[in-house]
Amino acid sequence: MGKSRRSIPEELLLLALDPATGTTAQPQSLDLGLAGAQLVELALAGRIAPDGDRIAVVMPRPTGDPTLDSALELLRRRGSPVRAVHWIGGPRLGLRQTYLSHLERCGMVHAVAGQMCGVLPTTRYQATETAISREIRSRLDNAIRTGVPPDPRTAALAALAHAVGLGKHLYPGNEGRSSRSRLRDLIRHDPMGGLVAHAVMDVQNGVAAQPRRNPAQGAQSAQGASAGRQGGVPAQPQHAGSMARVAAH
Repeated sequence: MGKSRRSIPEELLLLALDPATGTTAQPQSLDLGLAGAQLVELALAGRIAPDGDRIAVVMPRPTGDPTLDSALELLRRRGSPVRAVHWIGGPRLGLRQTYLSHLERCGMVHAVAGQMCGVLPTTRYQATETAISREIRSRLDNAIRTGVPPDPRTAALAALAHAVGLGKHLYPGNEGRSSRSRLRDLIRHDPMGGLVAHAVMDVQNGVAAQPRRNPAQGAQSAQGASAGRQGGVPAQPQHAGSMARVAAH
């Protein structure tokens, strides 16, 4: 996979960077969003495809992106489709730092060392290629303003930005309310982006025990008895090497 085009995880991270503080907005949900963004990127590369609420590997050939290929290999090893909520809620230790370090190597961000309370070492990241960040933001703004269906990459980015709660960071206050609403509506323009965005929100809400029903299934079940409210089990943080232990069924 060539690096002339930024990946969706990279773009999501650049969107989340606060230029004033050098920190990332919504850090906990952002980690989930980055895992989801990897799935979208792999789908756009033709390596995986949605299978109901699960993710199936359709072409195991590496993309050339080491971070994406690591995720692809973990999916391949499963041998059967994995539920999106279990993948996204699984171990993602260090994923955000991996992408921050990559952006630093590419010259898109600059690491600034500091201290918290004068003792604890901290690192802030300032965007150095501000034109790139403006271009990413402009794509979202145009999709929101014009109402024209965006391209799949922008639609997926919008869906993930909404899912991790970046709407209030990008379009704050009462004046940004309508933009946040339209950002949420863009979720319908990309099936894979919508699947992973809903999975991100389900993990945050602890809804991971039962499969998400698609609209067709919902319409059929509406004719029968109504199902009880679905419960869930919050995802527990684990190390990336233990991915094979995440339940998929």
